[in-house]
Amino acid sequence: MSTKATSHVSLIESLRVHPGKPLTLSHHDPAATLGWEKEAAKVELVDVKARIDVLQRRLYAEEQRSLLLVLQAMDAAGKDGTIRNILAGLNPAGIEVSSFRVPGGPEAQHDYLWRVHAETPAKGMIGIFNRSHYEDVLVVRVKGFVPKSVWSKRYGHIKAFEELLTDEGTTVVKCYLNLSEDEQRKRLQERVDDPEKRWKFRMGDLEDRKLWPEYQKAYKDALVHTSTDHAPWYVVPADRNWVRNLAVAKILLHHLEEMKPKLPPDEEGVEGLIVT
Repeated sequence: MSTKATSHVSLIESLRVHPGKPLTLSHHDPAATLGWEKEAAKVELVDVKARIDVLQRRLYAEEQRSLLLVLQAMDAAGKDGTIRNILAGLNPAGIEVSSFRVPGGPEAQHDYLWRVHAETPAKGMIGIFNRSHYEDVLVVRVKGFVPKSVWSKRYGHIKAFEELLTDEGTTVVKCYLNLSEDEQRKRLQERVDDPEKRWKFRMGDLEDRKLWPEYQKAYKDALVHTSTDHAPWYVVPADRNWVRNLAVAKILLHHLEEMKPKLPPDEEGVEGLIVT
């Protein structure tokens, strides 16, 4: 089956977490191909990226709105690879990538959203969060850094925060890269075995693997509580990199097409001008 067999709309609807509807992550196959074939998908990704490029340039020139793409996943799901594969070749002046580590210094002395708001994309920009404010209802919850009475309130904070961004002109799109436990084991082993990848491995990864069921529960709750019409979550199969890359690219393209960015009007007298 060709990649063309899955339309934009049906793909978006099949991966989207719909507000008010139950979610069972085990019903989403991390190894799904979405009816695509590998080589055809690679070809289509080139076409999708070319269309994203046109819309990104218009968004940058228009300088009226922005788009925030949030990527969340378990370790080794390929957040870096997703960014590299779908954004390579786009105008770097219009792209900002932010990653959030354990807060320290002034960050730790403010509320958990303080540092996040400062990294949201300016008008004309596409911003990507490689991990995000969702760490504060995921790892913080699973590892018990704060009590339930604290983290359980954060779903409401986050929804309000994302509604604020939307009201002020930022389109918010969130992708959960759905990796299987077995595929994560294989990828972590590859990091251990390959000296060029070993820097990515940390012993804490093994401790996190022991908490896999708790993380899955935390992710499910986060997706259910914070997927809204204005800031939707998508569950993207991540066991096959080529599926993951094309799916995220199509989701990004879909939202850019909905934004319909336009080039600013020509300056008076420019049309037909001969530069000497």
